[in-house]
Amino acid sequence: MAAQATIKSTLPHSLQNRNTPTSGDYDTALSSSARQHLKTYGLTPPSVQDFATQSKRCLDILHAKPTAIDKFMYLTYLRASNVHLFYRLLAENIKELTPLIYTPTVGEACLRWHEIYTVPEGMYLSYSDKGNLRQIIENWPHEVEITVLTDGSRILGLGDLGINGMGIPVGKLALYVSCAGISPEGTLPLTVDLGTSNKALREDPLYMGSRRDKVTAEEEKEFLDELMAALKEKWPAIVIQFEDWKNPFPALERYQNVYTCFNDDIQGTGAVILGGFINAVKMTGIAPKDQRAVFFGAGSAGVGVAKQMVQFFMAEGLSEDEARKRFWLVDSKGLITNDRGDKLASHKTYFSRDDNNGEQVRSLHDVIEYVKPTILMGLSTIGGAFDKKILKRMAELNDKPVIFPLSNPSSQSECNFEDAVKHTDGRVLFASGSPFNPLTYKNKTLTPGQGNNMYVFPGIGLAAILSKAISITQSMIYASAESLAASINETERSNDWLYPDITRIREVSVTVTRGVIRAAQKAGVDRAPELRNLNDEELDEYIRQRMYDPRREITLMEEHIKKMSKQ
Repeated sequence: MAAQATIKSTLPHSLQNRNTPTSGDYDTALSSSARQHLKTYGLTPPSVQDFATQSKRCLDILHAKPTAIDKFMYLTYLRASNVHLFYRLLAENIKELTPLIYTPTVGEACLRWHEIYTVPEGMYLSYSDKGNLRQIIENWPHEVEITVLTDGSRILGLGDLGINGMGIPVGKLALYVSCAGISPEGTLPLTVDLGTSNKALREDPLYMGSRRDKVTAEEEKEFLDELMAALKEKWPAIVIQFEDWKNPFPALERYQNVYTCFNDDIQGTGAVILGGFINAVKMTGIAPKDQRAVFFGAGSAGVGVAKQMVQFFMAEGLSEDEARKRFWLVDSKGLITNDRGDKLASHKTYFSRDDNNGEQVRSLHDVIEYVKPTILMGLSTIGGAFDKKILKRMAELNDKPVIFPLSNPSSQSECNFEDAVKHTDGRVLFASGSPFNPLTYKNKTLTPGQGNNMYVFPGIGLAAILSKAISITQSMIYASAESLAASINETERSNDWLYPDITRIREVSVTVTRGVIRAAQKAGVDRAPELRNLNDEELDEYIRQRMYDPRREITLMEEHIKKMSKQ
């Protein structure tokens, strides 16, 4: 008889796999009896306070901070000192706080990490630790379900920041917790110190990483081989997400079929943009075979996005070659062609054009005239690249031009929302990588889409954990995009939104998680066969029951402690 999944889950996350006390044990919302059980009685002020009171104090402190980086530092302290309160505050104020804990503020935090470091978060492993990684990992005090791993070599659009890149795994995992309900204790921010090519950092007396140049590609491979094996041996079911590696393709290709891992820069970015793209294509009314997409920026992220869009066009009935020919990629030397005369990076060759008849198109303006695109994507990190002339020309060519300036942070976005609206007469279907504010145009409030990876990567991670996936297949990544596109509700669709309201992110994550689990099952990489017996409604409830909820964590803790005291 097939195994049956137990849908209900009542044990609080903070009491599962507990090895050491956590900062949540010091929450002032806990009753006196709970504090006595946790041995924190007398270590916090005696008053038991409700969340509204706690929230008011926190927001008052936050709003008194003069700059975004000051707010970032306060929220860092709050997460370290009272984890459940931090996540309750984030859940109630997701729109306001997400830009403070992740992009764009995390970019400045990483630039200044060596100047503002105060609280130990995560684990640092140096190249000099090679040969002892498994032993060092034993120092981590919690059972880990998921880790975000970076070497800091390509932080956002800011270059090689070495171990200053730790702000990315810390911020990313905070979003895994808040958006998909992965337990805080189950997350491991992990930065590997493989040196840095940033000479100014190496010579800065406050820099806390090793003062050596970047290791070679072969040395990096050997180090990662040891690290990946050590992580899997310590935590056999661990999900590993790579983030902000200068050259992410070798590691992804080497490990994706051996470990449960994915790269959010390539696969997550591609999926979230594809989710908005699917909705945008439907709104244009133009058939996929007639779409023409220009990509300005042909790095790993740009190519990853384009490849996932090829999958969508193939799902819509095009052959792979027909789908591939819908894309024109532009790098710093112009349109990528087979006969341009330079040696192309290996990841660029898939989209290199062979139909240019010897013509080389160098500038983005000329490419627009050459291709006459329906879609313009920016992953160049060149702020303002989509200028007035380009935006106006896109509006002349299309009734509903699709324009996605995706570079982060906002200072490096190819255009802002206001310019895109103004120069397309309000007809643009817009999504950006960084947040922009809504605006009123011709008496109508227009809301920009933000192709934020937080719509998909939390669900991908949670699905891999719950399904006990042995690998994360491309079909699972694609399913996250399809599920995201399907999560738009009627109100959002009627307002031409490409993405759901971010305040619904927990429910969106349930939909994405379910879609990815189903894809894992279809691919045969799941190790939780009991979930196969659940229909979609039951699976959604199963997912919700296993999501860490900071708003009910205290209640569950109190109930569990009462039961324990009666035994």
